[in-house]
Amino acid sequence: MSGQSNTKNQVIRVGIAAGIPIFIGYFPAAVAFGLLARNGGLDFTAALLFSVTNFAGASQFLALNLTLSGAALYEIVAGVLLVNLRYLLMSASLRPKLRCSRLLRGIAAFGNTDEVFAVAAMREGYLEPRFIAGLEGISYTGWVSGTVTGYLFGSILPEPVQAAVGGTLYALFAALLVPEVKRESRNLLVACLAAAVNSILVFGAGVSIGWSFVAALLIAALFGALYIPAVPEYQEAL
Repeated sequence: MSGQSNTKNQVIRVGIAAGIPIFIGYFPAAVAFGLLARNGGLDFTAALLFSVTNFAGASQFLALNLTLSGAALYEIVAGVLLVNLRYLLMSASLRPKLRCSRLLRGIAAFGNTDEVFAVAAMREGYLEPRFIAGLEGISYTGWVSGTVTGYLFGSILPEPVQAAVGGTLYALFAALLVPEVKRESRNLLVACLAAAVNSILVFGAGVSIGWSFVAALLIAALFGALYIPAVPEYQEAL
């Protein structure tokens, strides 16, 4: 029994070790989110629940931005749902590698982010539930604790640093866009189309910021799917 317990604990520790780099990356981003939430007027409970219930960095910043812009609740839900649809495919991809109950698979799906998926997908063989627990647990801890730290202690940062945090959302999406543009230059055209559609709808047609985002996302995604061919490795898989 003792040997089995040690083995199980070892698997959890391996998962935690694999997730430490994710923790290091998530913590400062979550600190920025916590500070933005505080500066935007959200109370501590709302900021904390943001991170506890919506473990998805990009869409969380998006939801905060839409909230502070006065978007309606259903607009925020629609926007976040579309941005997070990729996790449905990621979780489906990991499903054959994870042998456990439906409840545990559901919990694992909740904690499945881009970085978690990258680490889990590269692991050979089946994914032990305890490994996933360690991997996702430490990552989730980094995001939630970073939010708490940013909200409670971000105000001690120098004023110029706090002001610079306002650009975090734009830096985050730029970090997501640049690698895609380097891989396929025509992705920049898709991003510009989305920006143009969003601007026209908001400033030209007077559409609310929430629905303009949803429309711009769908139009740009459809254009990209029709205009940009699949990368070679995907074509081979098909």
